[in-house]
Amino acid sequence: MESFPAPKAPMDTLAVERLKPGIHPTYSRLLCAWLQGQGYSQADIFSGTRLQWAELVNEHRYLSLDELSRLIRRARELTGRMGQGLELGCATSVSAHGALGYAVVSSASLGDMLAVLERFVSIRIRWVALRLTTGADAIRLDVQETVALEDCQEFIHGALLGTFVQMVKAVMPNQTARLSVALPFSDPEIQARYSALLDCPMTFNAPGFSISLPKDLLAMPCLTADAPTHRNAIRDCEHQLATLQRGGPLSQQVSIALLDQGGEFPTLEVMAERFAMSPRSLIRKLKAEGTSYQQQLDAVRKDLALWMLQETALPIERIAERLGYQDTSNFSRTFRRWFGQTPLAMRRGDAPH
Repeated sequence: MESFPAPKAPMDTLAVERLKPGIHPTYSRLLCAWLQGQGYSQADIFSGTRLQWAELVNEHRYLSLDELSRLIRRARELTGRMGQGLELGCATSVSAHGALGYAVVSSASLGDMLAVLERFVSIRIRWVALRLTTGADAIRLDVQETVALEDCQEFIHGALLGTFVQMVKAVMPNQTARLSVALPFSDPEIQARYSALLDCPMTFNAPGFSISLPKDLLAMPCLTADAPTHRNAIRDCEHQLATLQRGGPLSQQVSIALLDQGGEFPTLEVMAERFAMSPRSLIRKLKAEGTSYQQQLDAVRKDLALWMLQETALPIERIAERLGYQDTSNFSRTFRRWFGQTPLAMRRGDAPH
C-alpha cells in the first residue's frame, strides 16, 4: 500500500491559511457585479488580479483569502475609496446568501435569527465565528476572526455588518437604529463612510468587532416568519454544514490536502487512497465539480510559487525544489506559462510582456 507522503518541511502557516479556500464564490461575483454597476468592465475589474470570471461561476470553487485580497485591492484602486464591503453588504439582498439567507428571513423571531447566524455562518465564510453573549439589558454578537484577515479585515467586517443590517431590515423594519456597533479600525475616511451609510451608533478603534442589540428585540416576531420555509432552509444548512465539517466539496478537500503537504505532492493514486476511493472515482467526482486532479495540483503550485516569490527571500532554486521541480529551468518555463514572465522578472517587479 502506497502511503501519503509526509511534507518535506513545514510550509509557512500564514501562506497556507491565506491560500486555503474559505469563502463562497457568490461574494466575489457580487463584488464584481457591484463594480460593474459602478461603470467598470470585466477587463478593468480583473486586471492584475490573476482571476477570471469563469473561475468565479463554479459553485464548488471557494476563493482563498489571497484571491479575495487581490479583488479587494483592485476594487480600491478602481474606486479610490474604502468601505466597499459595507456598501456591498448593504446593497445585497438576503436571498443572495443561499439557504442561510432563507433560514434567516423565515425565522420566527430576531432571537431565532441570531441563533441561525451563530450556528451556520461558516457555510458561507470560514474565516470568522459568531458568538452570542447575553447581558442584563442587551445581547452582544461578537465576530471573531478564526484566521488573521490582515488587509481584508475592513472589507470583510464591513460586508458582514452591511449584511447583518440588511437582514434586520428584512425581518424587522425600522429597528436598525437600535443596534450598537464596535469596529476595530479607526481611519477617518472609513468612519465618515460608515456613518454616511448606517443610522446606528458606532464606536471605532475598538478591541474587536461586535454588534449589540437591546434584549427586548429578541422576542419580537419577524414579519417574514414562515415555518415550512424555515424547516427546509435549516435542513439545507445542516447538510452544507455537515459537508463543510468533512472539509467541503471534494475539490476543496484535495486543494487543502495539497497545500498541507509543503511541496511533496502525492500522485493521483495516493490522493485517491487518502480519500478511500479508487483513482477512477476521484477523477469522476472532481470532473463533476468542474475540475481535475492536475488542475488542482497546478493551481496549488501556482499559488505557492507566487507566494514564496513575493513574500519570502527564498532563492528561486529553492522555491523550485519546494514545489517538486528538480530542474530550475523547468520551473521557470512553467512559471512563464502561468504568469507571462520569469520568476526573476516577477521578483524584480517587471511588467509582464
